[in-house]
Amino acid sequence: MARYIVRHGSMRHLAVATARGNDAYPRGARVVLRTHRGVELGEVLCEATEMAVAQLEDPGQGQILREGTVEDSNEWAHIQTRERAEFEVCKGHVGELGLQMELIDIEHLFGGERIVVYYLAEQRVDFRELVKRLAAEFQTRIEMRQIGVRDEAKLLADYGDCGKPVCCNSHLCEMPPVSMKMAKVQKATLDPTKISGRCGRLKCCLRYEFDTYEILQKELPPVGSEIETQNGKGRVLSHEILARQLWIQTDDDRRMVIAASDVVSVIRRGSGRR
Repeated sequence: MARYIVRHGSMRHLAVATARGNDAYPRGARVVLRTHRGVELGEVLCEATEMAVAQLEDPGQGQILREGTVEDSNEWAHIQTRERAEFEVCKGHVGELGLQMELIDIEHLFGGERIVVYYLAEQRVDFRELVKRLAAEFQTRIEMRQIGVRDEAKLLADYGDCGKPVCCNSHLCEMPPVSMKMAKVQKATLDPTKISGRCGRLKCCLRYEFDTYEILQKELPPVGSEIETQNGKGRVLSHEILARQLWIQTDDDRRMVIAASDVVSVIRRGSGRR
């Protein structure tokens, strides 16, 4: 039986799902699958080869029941309409109970086995009464899921500053750690309003090319190094990493840009600090 990597759920979970019999599915196929959460709609990304699965960290498991139909799409549209009404009902109960939490979104599984309530909260919340009320109202299992601001953007954000759909709501399944160091190495502006995403945290895209920058930077003499060039000695002031160029100050106090290939030798390695 063939296996596929399938993306499913509001949080864009990944599952290695087994097809039935000789069923085969192309990339992008909409399928109905069963996961540990219940029956869901998903999108086939690729075959679950050893190489593809090795790229995933603790993927879920599932079984593809069948290919999605027009009726399934219509039913899903109906469920999403109901989600908006369910959200308002849940919001009303949260207000009545005076719970210190911010309701973010509701996910109603395709098979109806459960409703997942996503919320933000600074402190621990006793939502037992809320769960009891919602279970009685919707006649299904209620799962409360506390999330962070990055997950909030993953659920609700649409477009980023680049004009494209935000990464967390299009292709990212896990939010990579991002630091100011990554922005500095890539010489991005350090203005928080320019390098922060819809979630208010550093943009995930700062992470994408960082590994390449680090590799290329290690091939250059560190900042502060004293070097011998084809035109004399100098000290490295900064790097133009992708261009593989160095800003240097010569012994006669001239500043210039040279190609890294013009460095004959490194007399003394610097600390790398600017």
